[in-house]
Amino acid sequence: MSEIRDPGLYKSGETKIAWVKNNMPLLRGIEKEFEKEKPFKGLKIALSVHLEAKTAYLCRVLAAGGAEMYVTGSNPLSTQDDVAAALLFGGMNVFAWHNATEKEYRRHICAVIEAAPDIIIDDGGDLVNLIHNEYPSLLSKVIGGCEETTTGIMRLRAMEKAGTLKFPMMLVNDADCKHLFDNRYGTGQSVWDGINRTTNLIVAGKTVVVAGYGWCGKGVAMRAKGLGASVVITEIDPIKAMEAVMDGFKVMTMNEAAKLGDIFVTVTGCCDVIGEQAFSVMKDGAILCNAGHFDVEVNMARLREISTESGEARNNITYYKLKNGRKINVIAEGRLVNLAAGDGHPAEIMDMSFAIQALSARYLVQHREELKALGKKTVNVPAEIDKEVACRKLRDWGISIDTLTAKQAEYLGRDA
Repeated sequence: MSEIRDPGLYKSGETKIAWVKNNMPLLRGIEKEFEKEKPFKGLKIALSVHLEAKTAYLCRVLAAGGAEMYVTGSNPLSTQDDVAAALLFGGMNVFAWHNATEKEYRRHICAVIEAAPDIIIDDGGDLVNLIHNEYPSLLSKVIGGCEETTTGIMRLRAMEKAGTLKFPMMLVNDADCKHLFDNRYGTGQSVWDGINRTTNLIVAGKTVVVAGYGWCGKGVAMRAKGLGASVVITEIDPIKAMEAVMDGFKVMTMNEAAKLGDIFVTVTGCCDVIGEQAFSVMKDGAILCNAGHFDVEVNMARLREISTESGEARNNITYYKLKNGRKINVIAEGRLVNLAAGDGHPAEIMDMSFAIQALSARYLVQHREELKALGKKTVNVPAEIDKEVACRKLRDWGISIDTLTAKQAEYLGRDA
């Protein structure tokens, strides 16, 4: 049983999946290995990731490894209905559609959990949290899972600290081949893809305010600078703030930056990053968007409460008129701008991230008894997986690097 918007859209979805597959050589290689090994034979995998073409290809790679796939989205606005139809046409169990209500979104997540999965692939932590809170009888069946995002890892660590996390979770986002490239270069490009295609406005000459200077914030700021913007960073971490200054950016509080910004991008993983005080001093026509996982970074509830009027400024842009007469424009309702207003990260970037996901899922199965004996609940991606993905990527690029000689290895006290 599945629940999607329109099965007849599958041909368009297949075209999208074929395009990304052609540009994801790491996953193509892993797919061939999985077809031979069948590491997931007899196992059910529940997956909640932004349901677009690149995710769909990851699903097919896992299915090639023998997995019975139960698939849903991780954001109501990022699901692409034609891609969901293509996965259903290919025989998977799919529960997702674009612009789902909160009730529908929850129902779809529940549907993949009720399949009683052996492995969970999560993006933001909704699957893991729901199975713990609502389906405790299914916890003992779960071998483990993989978490894709910074936000999801924050939630996992909080659960681990509280002693409530009941199965091991691989911290995929913390792998070097994920966060150093996906978060910085993937977010950096895809955020501006989403903003530019939605607004059709120039970035050069504008002041861009980036809230948060983690790896995602670094990428967004770097690309804004490259597009010709004057960039302001807001931070709560003094070390990251110093780093931003030394990278050539202005740093100030959000309430100070709110007076200057033309475009605002939140990338923090926290709530209420832009609130009423900032709204009240913004320029007329300021554009706000969020690149964090959940739609809480821009306080949309408060913005709606204090606005005297709202409406569609342009497709996927809502304006809110304040009592002072100024209008604030919000892209994609404050949801994840690179997916709710675009196609997400480039295929070549997600090739690395999803290669980490696929190999980490295999690692969970191969080392289930070892992980169970250790009792660890949050598990770092092994260095050998990171290195394997990096080496595969370099080979794909046709790049060779040096290796240590025996003398050099001895000098460094390392294996050659």
